[in-house]
Amino acid sequence: MSLLFSVKRVSKLKDKVILITGAASGLGHAIAANLLEQGANVVVFDINKESLSKLGASFDQHQVDVTDYESVQHEVDQVIEKHGKIDVLVNNAGIIHNELLVNLQKPHSMKHSYDSFKNTLKVDLDSVFIMTSIVAEKMVMQRTKGCIINISSISAQGNAGQTAYSAAKGAVESMTKTWGKELGVFGIRTNAIAPGFIDTPSTAAALNDKAIEHIVSSTPLRKLGQTDNIVQTVSYIIENDYVNASVLQVDGGLTL
Repeated sequence: MSLLFSVKRVSKLKDKVILITGAASGLGHAIAANLLEQGANVVVFDINKESLSKLGASFDQHQVDVTDYESVQHEVDQVIEKHGKIDVLVNNAGIIHNELLVNLQKPHSMKHSYDSFKNTLKVDLDSVFIMTSIVAEKMVMQRTKGCIINISSISAQGNAGQTAYSAAKGAVESMTKTWGKELGVFGIRTNAIAPGFIDTPSTAAALNDKAIEHIVSSTPLRKLGQTDNIVQTVSYIIENDYVNASVLQVDGGLTL
């Protein structure tokens, strides 16, 4: 006669201090809510005061512009003072920008705006450098075996109509691999997640119905991704301590 024992799995995320940027809404909020459910202490950095006010007291909220170096340094110092450490950084904050390099439908201003190019790189690339350099220094100084996750995109491979966005995400993936090699010797892992087209309000705002239909028909799984697909990948990277300097594509098999 055999005895069956039910063993409750203890999450490796319990009591970890996890800082997530752009987490007051959208994908970032879904990631934050899931990690909170698993027992993590979740710190949210977001520029949107109104969205932050709706989060509730369970999250440690900080209104901060993650492209402002001094502001980030000050807020990270505050997090360390309160929680004692940062175990995980998720660089999620960013914007999607669509613009052709040369647009024949705009005869008086055909070329890509330099201002929009610089702004996209500032939000999507500079923020990742600023956040990671400041947080990684804390991890190294405190000997924290940390984990850094950068939210990239399959557009990093190069997507027509997204010069600035593709450039930013491509650079994020390059930095991810560089940091995986540099910081790995300290026990700090750096990885990126490259989502395909996820069924979110930002995707709906960036693409018309015809474009979405084309994407779905071009994806082997014949559907858009869900936020849960990305949320699960974040947890996987945090818990698997031998994943480093990798870019995990979560795109249903779609290649651009």
